[in-house]
Amino acid sequence: YRRRHWKAAVIMAFRTLDDLGDIKGKRVFVRVDLNVPMADGRVTDETRLRALLPTVSELADKGAKVLLLAHFGRPKGAKHSEMSVSMVLDALQAVLGREVMFVPEIAGDIVAQSIGILADGDIALLENTRFWPGEEQNDPELARAVAANGDYYVNDAFSAAHRAHMSTEGLAHILPAYAGRSMEAELKALEAALGSPEHPVAAVVGGAKVSSKLDVLNNLVKQVDHLIIGGGMANTFLAARGINVGKSLCEHDLADTANAILDAADVAGCTVHLPYDVVTSVEFRANPPVRTVNVHEVAADEMILDVGPAAVEALADVLKTCRTLVWNGPLGAFEMEPFDAATVSLARTAAALTREGSLVSVAGGGDTVAALAHAGVTEDFTFVSTAGGAFLEWMEGKPLPGVDALNII
Repeated sequence: YRRRHWKAAVIMAFRTLDDLGDIKGKRVFVRVDLNVPMADGRVTDETRLRALLPTVSELADKGAKVLLLAHFGRPKGAKHSEMSVSMVLDALQAVLGREVMFVPEIAGDIVAQSIGILADGDIALLENTRFWPGEEQNDPELARAVAANGDYYVNDAFSAAHRAHMSTEGLAHILPAYAGRSMEAELKALEAALGSPEHPVAAVVGGAKVSSKLDVLNNLVKQVDHLIIGGGMANTFLAARGINVGKSLCEHDLADTANAILDAADVAGCTVHLPYDVVTSVEFRANPPVRTVNVHEVAADEMILDVGPAAVEALADVLKTCRTLVWNGPLGAFEMEPFDAATVSLARTAAALTREGSLVSVAGGGDTVAALAHAGVTEDFTFVSTAGGAFLEWMEGKPLPGVDALNII
């Protein structure tokens, strides 16, 4: 198998917490992801809070004064009380098992005075960085003002690494910069998946629309040995090949684009796998009457809502020949039974291969995380990224400013 070189910025050298010396009494800014879902004033999913626990606990245990930086929502450079990061303070303290001081600023005397109150090993949460226009503008003056109250900078928010903002990129050029434990794990997993992976490499790309994954598909056909296309976007490829997909979700206007991607795969020696049997229904609801048919037998009033069992079995056989798997997007309308069957079945195959040590499996993206959780295999994959946009841009081969800023080469 040809060795292909991934163009993204994850092939790099970066400092980790292991490279920090004695930090007792030192002021350490930590960029974390607190952009968590909420309902009725309560955090409904603590996944991102738990992700920061190893880094924050380690720094606090070593006696650092830990200063958390994060954004919350999209306040567009203005202060909104309902978008204050103080909204997540109670949940954050519960996850950390420690008290956290809230500071209503990110720079200046109030921050300096607050740090003066902190004992070694204490933690403070600074206000939503996006309350200041200079955050999203990556304003050097704001970065210098923030940095004046710190000794070190740690980025532990891969999910925000595709943004060149003050708190994700600007600070890393002023203070000595390090990757936190969550960021470190993410970068190592991405390197193993597509930086310098063991071939053969398979990629599963699903989701509703080809248009949202064009750059991903164009990049992957040059990087992987097997490209498995599912979800609504598979219908666009089938239609481009002249197959009648009935009333299925399909971007018929992208037929030329789909064919160009298939042609590029041929040139690169990448095998593209499209479903040859599918599960259809005339109704888009849970547990309607369904048919499992060859793709050439879809009726005019039917919708393709999942990959069929024969195709899934063949895809499982493909994964058994591979050493690395990257997964982004479900194979069918997994939110509704029985259209979760293909996603669940292939995910469990990948999980079993990972458990036995024959496959490195890396997955990411919101729908993907939900689908793997639904299949009960999240813990069995080598790595599951909770990052959405950053994971997608990495799959597109685009540089990630927050990652590049940590590079010490």
